[in-house]
Amino acid sequence: MRKLWGLALGALLLAGCSDPAAAPQSESAPEPGTLRILAGSELADMQPVLDEAAQATGVKVKFTFTGTLEGAEALANGSADGKYDAVWFSSNRYPAGLPEAAKRLGNQVKIMSSPVVLGLATPVVQRLGWAGKPVSWGEIAAQAGKKAFSYGMTDPSASNSGFSALVGVASALAGAGNAIDAQQIASVTPQLTQFFSAQTLSAGSSGWLSDAYVRRATGPDPVDGLINYESVLLSANASGKLPQPLTLVYPSDGVVTADYPLTLLADAGSDARSAHQRLADHLRTPAVQKRIMETTQRRPVVPGVALGPQFAQRDLVELPFPATQQAVDALLSAYFDKLRRPSRTLYVLDTSGSMAGARIDSLRSALVGLTGADTSLTGRFRRFRSREEVTMLPFNTGPGAPRTFTVPDENSAAELAQIKTFAEGLAARGGTAIYDSLSRAYQVLEPLTAADPDRFTSIVLMTDGENANGSSLPDFLTSLASLPPGVKQVPVFTVLFGEGSSDELTQVATRTGGKVFDARNVQLSRVFQEIRGYQ
Repeated sequence: MRKLWGLALGALLLAGCSDPAAAPQSESAPEPGTLRILAGSELADMQPVLDEAAQATGVKVKFTFTGTLEGAEALANGSADGKYDAVWFSSNRYPAGLPEAAKRLGNQVKIMSSPVVLGLATPVVQRLGWAGKPVSWGEIAAQAGKKAFSYGMTDPSASNSGFSALVGVASALAGAGNAIDAQQIASVTPQLTQFFSAQTLSAGSSGWLSDAYVRRATGPDPVDGLINYESVLLSANASGKLPQPLTLVYPSDGVVTADYPLTLLADAGSDARSAHQRLADHLRTPAVQKRIMETTQRRPVVPGVALGPQFAQRDLVELPFPATQQAVDALLSAYFDKLRRPSRTLYVLDTSGSMAGARIDSLRSALVGLTGADTSLTGRFRRFRSREEVTMLPFNTGPGAPRTFTVPDENSAAELAQIKTFAEGLAARGGTAIYDSLSRAYQVLEPLTAADPDRFTSIVLMTDGENANGSSLPDFLTSLASLPPGVKQVPVFTVLFGEGSSDELTQVATRTGGKVFDARNVQLSRVFQEIRGYQ
């Protein structure tokens, strides 16, 4: 069944694998004893284990991190050829089903596993009466619909944990026992809408989601829990940073599990093949499996290695993946256009004189791509979405006039065309008033959030230079502290471009609960798409 789903997703991916520049770039040449691995970013926590492995085996790992879908596209379009010796994602379900990517996959060795489950603050679990009792996805959805709790989840187009959660809850609610199809998705839409009405936090990666949850857990508007890898939830508990520990809820009707196959690429040389074998063998020894479990909170995959006491649930029901392209497409489309809470995004866009030429062209192209012009896989699912409220606030010597667009449920082409026309009309001139413009963005959002608070709301700040006009960063941070609570918590996702100040943009992102994205050596359009996973 998973193979059928993979073939379906492969067809979906092939339709969009047209941009080699979308692939992560690795400039390193092959080195004896070094594995160049294209990997999911959550594997950064394996570094202590891999450092020890290097001492034991002589094999050094050089990671290049990417998203699962981006990695699959890189394999499929050939832009990863010769740059990597192996890939290591949470699952090979994406690339294995893509014919052009599958033929590049060689020997695969499962190293560890982690199911995607629900973690809730322990007092919330007790209040719901779920402590020590089996709870189904249907019960979870019913309580979510009553707003009995809130949770965060990653974007299913950006992160495997989010897509696994979406598949899990949809499959369980359909209750057919087989892989869910497009018709069944429609039949459980009311329950899924209930379930996602309680989602109050989104992210493009599991690690950032966990960090954001920790920040919110101690703030004025805390989130009650997370849907994430079991390992991420257990690590959050072990960090000592949570005001209340998370109780993990393992839905009785099943979960979707990541199995982390360390996968050699078919064109890897003999030295890389030997290194891959030595490393995989080492990582599967009982002592190292236990070390991985203790370090990363992931489950061992080698028989005979006992689970630690932190794994309260031993035996899990595994849910099937969608078996057709139509089901995959329907599930993702339904999530973005119908199921999840709608977004509100305000773009603060540098149109100063230094943006003239290629830079303003790049900005125009990036925004136009979000209107549906980009037909790649990531472009299809990270465009402006149905029901989304989009505000454009260009600035130079001062903030310009904001313009707000609302993408309708149906027949969105006309509104998207207006956004496209606006983007194409951006012109570069004048100075750079970053903080006056950012303050203006919060002023614009204040009445919008008051009138309709039930949206994922965020600001994107893109600048290619340092602040030269108007108020300073300290002035902005002072004004931020005086904002109403509903507006103050709106995150700013800052984009480094050109000669933008890394230090100042990092401070803005950190103080607002956002994230910094670096577009200095990557296409701006790809960065804008990546940000969409956090909105």
